[in-house]
Amino acid sequence: MKLVLLALLVCVAAARPDYGPASSEEHGSETLRNEFDIADNGAYTADMETSNGIVMSQSGSPTGPEDAILATGYFSWTAPDGTPVSVKYVADENGYQPDSDILPVAPEFPHPIPQFVLDQIEKARKEDLERSSEEYRVPTSYRAP
Repeated sequence: MKLVLLALLVCVAAARPDYGPASSEEHGSETLRNEFDIADNGAYTADMETSNGIVMSQSGSPTGPEDAILATGYFSWTAPDGTPVSVKYVADENGYQPDSDILPVAPEFPHPIPQFVLDQIEKARKEDLERSSEEYRVPTSYRAP
């Protein structure tokens, strides 16, 4: 029994995660460039670059009646395997829209949708439209289920 307990204790100690400090490579980066400019009309540009290859650039300006910000930019870095990674993006009234080779893409639909399925979808859409146009009446009495 003592041997089993000792073996269990050794397994637990060996499985303990190592929460040591990050490698010196991660701590060795320096900021090479960090620029941020704001114009009187609210437009801005931001650029940043570090010694470990991270680059970021963004520009934006207020647009529309509520001065929502339209931002465009990119960021890039080198993956641990040495692959250069770059992401371009636009952020506007349609949301954040990234563009990059690293982003997953949904596969093409393997075959066309049969016409009877499209007809059924259209029929359901029309039925939903008819139901939504009918006046809703509040129930005047309640029954036990």
